[in-house]
Amino acid sequence: MATFGFIGTGNMGGALAKAVSKSVDAGNIMLANRTRSKAEKLAAEIGCKVCENADVCWSDFIFLGVKPNMIEGVLNEISDDLLERNTPAVLVSMAAAVTLEKLLSYMNAPYPIVRIMPNTPASVGEGVILYTANEYVSENALKELIDALSKAGTCVKIEEKLMDAAGAVSGCGPAFVDLFMESLADGGVACGLPRNIATILAAQTVLGSAKLLLESGKNPGLLKDEVCSPGGTTIEGVRALEEAGFRGAAMDAVIAAYEKTLELANKK
Repeated sequence: MATFGFIGTGNMGGALAKAVSKSVDAGNIMLANRTRSKAEKLAAEIGCKVCENADVCWSDFIFLGVKPNMIEGVLNEISDDLLERNTPAVLVSMAAAVTLEKLLSYMNAPYPIVRIMPNTPASVGEGVILYTANEYVSENALKELIDALSKAGTCVKIEEKLMDAAGAVSGCGPAFVDLFMESLADGGVACGLPRNIATILAAQTVLGSAKLLLESGKNPGLLKDEVCSPGGTTIEGVRALEEAGFRGAAMDAVIAAYEKTLELANKK
């Protein structure tokens, strides 16, 4: 059975380690983190091992859950160990805006690398994990990786040139949806609902609406129309949102996030 190592066990690295532990024996998972106590806490929770970065190098799949400005230093630290292996590991980078080409340049040799971009709902098994791989990753290795990540949510293969645009939707989107849910609940409170009830109603409504969209395959505009009875309450609410520029604001949020990603990438 394949082994999985994690360098960096922050929010996303930790969430993916938990997801992998649901389909992989905990004895085949290793965690390393700059603050060892953080890795130890997670290891105690999922029953796996804590080790140093050099030990992780002997895993079949190595998740790099470090910040973009740290990725070069980490790869420089472990590259000699990686290149000593008889068979290469598969590096799995979560560093935003760091391309496959750039990652490969840090290795100074051909090496299998996968870029992924998970989002925060992965921590409850309902995430989106965008992924793209270089030519050195075999189909079998890629399938094994995706199978291991399946408990984190839906894995979506995407061309690398579209990764930043997709990340502006799925990576940044949870914050936009959180803001909408908070506002929806605030409206309920303004109408007299207790805060806890308004929050539950807002969250479950968003959850149910998303599930209906995915399972029905209908266009979201059509689903909206199905709720809007002529002269009814919902269409009045939609009118208020349109007057406030709701759709334009949502589009602008995605575009702003995408442009900021490009800006950060150009600074590297």
